[in-house]
Amino acid sequence: MSILASGGSMVTMVLIYVVIFGAGYFLLIRPQKKERKKMEEMLNSLEIGDTVVTTSGFYGVLIDITDEDVIVEFGNNKNCRIPMKKQAIQMVEKYEAAE
Repeated sequence: MSILASGGSMVTMVLIYVVIFGAGYFLLIRPQKKERKKMEEMLNSLEIGDTVVTTSGFYGVLIDITDEDVIVEFGNNKNCRIPMKKQAIQMVEKYEAAE
């Protein structure tokens, strides 16, 4: 009888591990993948003239865009243009041209 009891507890233990892994996937891994995909879509949709907020909280306007970098103009001073990585952009407000 101890062999049957041992086999049953092994199945229960494997089932518990599967449930824990499944819960971890749906609570931790899946939301991070969705957030990363959303951020990539936002960075790929950047256009010149968009207003952005950087990860450090500065507001600016995009002046130039390359594959990995952007040049952002901060404030009313047209001489304050700073190059930075695209990953430093946290939020984007799209530029709407006046018609």
